Amino acid sequence: MLQLFAEEIWTADGPTVSVAGFPFPTRMIVIRLSDGGLFIWSPIALSGGLRSAVDQLGPVRHIVAPNHLHHLFLEDWHRAYPEAEIHGAPNLRPKHPDLKWGSDLGDTPAPEWANDIDQVVVRGNRITTEVVFFHRRSRTVIFTDLIQQFEPGWFKGWRGLVARLDKMTAPRPTVPAKYRMAFRDRSIARSALQQIMAWPGEAVLAAHAPPVRHGGREAIAHAFEWLLGR
Repeated sequence: MLQLFAEEIWTADGPTVSVAGFPFPTRMIVIRLSDGGLFIWSPIALSGGLRSAVDQLGPVRHIVAPNHLHHLFLEDWHRAYPEAEIHGAPNLRPKHPDLKWGSDLGDTPAPEWANDIDQVVVRGNRITTEVVFFHRRSRTVIFTDLIQQFEPGWFKGWRGLVARLDKMTAPRPTVPAKYRMAFRDRSIARSALQQIMAWPGEAVLAAHAPPVRHGGREAIAHAFEWLLGR
């Protein structure tokens, strides 16, 4: 259920969900903070087995929706862990007005996880605003939807053709074409990317791409070469 990725960071893959008629796998990341509390990134469907595995790691303190698309299971996790604070990308609160919200995610990490995790908001995209995180201990950069890579056979029929044209099935993880075109001001995105590239990232995790365990900064530079002008 939970897979150890590196020191104090785990992943869990959940069931497929349908978005605009396309099947997307789901992935959650769990980080154990220095105080022993858990940071739950992009929570997936909460089963009894998953809850048991999570509880063995420590108390759930923070539940994080990292962009405007990864919030489907917040209410289930809120019911299971009512004492945990929920943190979301900017302007996500109105989609779940009844939840117990903590801080909105910004460019400065919350004091509760500032010793363990850094973050930056990638703004200016018409599809979504995404918060990218960096887990210091494992040197892992965490993207949500801005970097993707699916196996060529994942999408069937006409969806497969659309996915190929959108670069979702490219040979290496990259930014889908729709997200590239959705940036209103590339200078804003470039500024955020420069901060990301300054992190000493060795690994990369994303919701819809295979994990990159080594050469993370080079992998990010390849994914964003269209933005960096390389």
